[in-house]
Amino acid sequence: MTQDSDEQAESAWWSTAIIEMEPGIIRYRGYPIEELIGKASFAQTIWLLLRGELPSDDQAALLDIALMSAVDHGPQAPSIAIARMAASCGVGLNNAMASGVNALGDVHGGAGEQALAFYQQIAARIDEGAPLEGATATVLDSFMASGTTYLPGFGHRFHPVDPRAPRLLEMVDHYAEKGAVTGRFAAIARCLEAVLARRKGKAIPMNIDGATAVIYGELGFPAPLARGLFCLSRSVGILAHAWEETQSGRRNKGPLPRERLWRYDGPAKRPLP
Repeated sequence: MTQDSDEQAESAWWSTAIIEMEPGIIRYRGYPIEELIGKASFAQTIWLLLRGELPSDDQAALLDIALMSAVDHGPQAPSIAIARMAASCGVGLNNAMASGVNALGDVHGGAGEQALAFYQQIAARIDEGAPLEGATATVLDSFMASGTTYLPGFGHRFHPVDPRAPRLLEMVDHYAEKGAVTGRFAAIARCLEAVLARRKGKAIPMNIDGATAVIYGELGFPAPLARGLFCLSRSVGILAHAWEETQSGRRNKGPLPRERLWRYDGPAKRPLP
């Protein structure tokens, strides 16, 4: 191979449409960084890198609303507690943050992705000609037939009504009235909430995951990105808690106060044979 072909092969080892960088030049999706600085917000830049183009002002505002709403839910959330415990062990903020973010999995952190995927299944049936309620009932029947009793995006173990969800839906309605989004996913989520309440005989209100999934659906994000965006959002709370714990001066803080030990349920004391 010639030197030119070697250089081309090396440059193609990592091929990306996200950033162009060489000495003196940094461009995000073609936009010079020096032109973006002071003009593009963090939410707009997130959109640009993920989607390839800058969003409209309304799209950026709605994305910012979703990101802001999920930044924290207190140390009872495992990701926050883990970050605080890690910080008390003397690790750096980046290590404490990574420890917390690594706890965001299918159970804690994945419900937004799961809810959006569920909404998208309903949307696909509507596209095929099914009415809203019929499509909702069909997809819900299929989900319940799998034996799963927990519907992602609905119900909350602490809040009878998650105070974030109604406000987020209000914001979606506002931007739908402006024509920034269609309101389609808001209608699907509300229909699902109503069908679920009739079947259960009681209200099971939408939670933060279900409401942010509505926003990400309205904005056209694929379901897996709903989890990634949640991780970005919750990283703010994780950082704040890790920093606060670092400033407390406490060391080696475990999941329980030192005067309270865990319950042991193994064999009683016995002699070594």
